Amino acid sequence: MSIVISGANGKLGSLIIEQLLQKVSADQIIACVRHPERATSFLNQGIEVRHCDYDQPESLDQAFAGASKLLLISSSNPDDTVRLRQHAHIIESEKIAQVEHLLYTSFAFLGDGLISPSHLHLATEHAILTTGIPYTFLRNALYSDFIEVIGLKTAIANGELIIYPGDWKFNTVTRHDLALGIAAVLSEPDGHRNKTYELTAPHPWSFDELAIIMSEFAGKPISIRQDPQIQNWIYGYLNKIDTSSTSDDLERLIGGPITTLKDSVLPFIKM
Repeated sequence: MSIVISGANGKLGSLIIEQLLQKVSADQIIACVRHPERATSFLNQGIEVRHCDYDQPESLDQAFAGASKLLLISSSNPDDTVRLRQHAHIIESEKIAQVEHLLYTSFAFLGDGLISPSHLHLATEHAILTTGIPYTFLRNALYSDFIEVIGLKTAIANGELIIYPGDWKFNTVTRHDLALGIAAVLSEPDGHRNKTYELTAPHPWSFDELAIIMSEFAGKPISIRQDPQIQNWIYGYLNKIDTSSTSDDLERLIGGPITTLKDSVLPFIKM
């Protein structure tokens, strides 16, 4: 079995390979990266490294050759038009390379798609389905580290976390937990073809719960205040995606509980 990981040098890709190495031998893993010169750590572990540039279709056919499984980690380009074109390049190349099983890191609970991330992932999923090749959609929840941009340190200093009004609930997960679940799917020979997994927390958390954790860390009460005048782009984004729906898919895949909210939050409070 040859497992090809595209975007292997990224944060999620690197974590997935780290977990895969605990389940399969290094010679079964192929790391596809845009800059092979930056992938010496993979080579040192006995992992084959191949050049793979989403913007250069000619690099992809050879990169995917011989793949039993190909994990397409969605592009991080800020322009969704570019991202969709890049994904189309990969899907076309995996057909040419006769990949046996295509796995894609999509987005959790896409629904009708109110904003471009939903449109992008739904379009990519549809394109994959039209190939007729066995697939697995790994629909990742919002990363827990989104909290880094809501002003945790300022809140601790002032004793108050200011948020945009709303009944906020979050199904977030860490990249580490996603890597555990995705590595499990990649390493297991059967049972995951033509399936969709919603990789979220099994229970949502609230800003009130976050404030309790912050209070414990700060050694003083941290209150929550809603302010409709708050200027933070993140709330516009959060308002247009499903942040609260949950699934136990991830915990079933990793065979145990995901990282607690407290353990997810503390690294960003301590920074």
